[in-house]
Amino acid sequence: MTRRREKAQQPVGTRRAAREFAFRVLFESERGALPIGAVFTRTEGAMREGDETLPLLNAEALTFARQLVDGLTAHRGDVDATLRRTIRGWDFEQMAQTDLNVLRLATYEMIYTPEPHPPVIESAVRIARKFGGEDSGRFVNGVLGGLSRSLNTVPKAAGRDEDGRSE
Repeated sequence: MTRRREKAQQPVGTRRAAREFAFRVLFESERGALPIGAVFTRTEGAMREGDETLPLLNAEALTFARQLVDGLTAHRGDVDATLRRTIRGWDFEQMAQTDLNVLRLATYEMIYTPEPHPPVIESAVRIARKFGGEDSGRFVNGVLGGLSRSLNTVPKAAGRDEDGRSE
C-alpha cells in the first residue's frame, strides 16, 4: 500500500495527463463562467495540495497543459469555426459540454501544434470516455478522425504550413 501511495505522489510528465488537466480547466471555466487563467491557477494549486482527483504533473507536463489552455484561448474562434464545419447535424447548444470541450482542445492541438494526430485523437477519446457519456468516445473519435482526414487532404492555405498551422 505504501508503494502505491508513493507512486501516486510522483509527478507525471505524460502529455495525456497534461491534456486531461487542460480539459478539466477548460470544462470548469465553461461551466462556471469563470476566467480560464484563474481556474488554471486554482486547479494547479489543488493539484499541488494533493487533490487525489488530479494527477500530479511535473513541470514539463504543467507547461504543456498551460500551452494548450493558452493556445485554445487565443484561437478559440478559429477552433469553434472548424468544429462547426466538421460536425454535421449538431450545434454546440445540443452537444454535451464534455464532448465539446474535449473536441476543442484536440482540434486546437491538431491544427496549431506539431503533434501527430493519432496520439491527440487517442488521448481525446480516453478523456471523453472517462468524463463523458456512454457514446462520447465514439462521437469524439468520429469527429476528430474526419477532421484529421480533412486536414491531411486540404491544399496548403495562405498563411498556413502543410500541417495547417499558422506560419
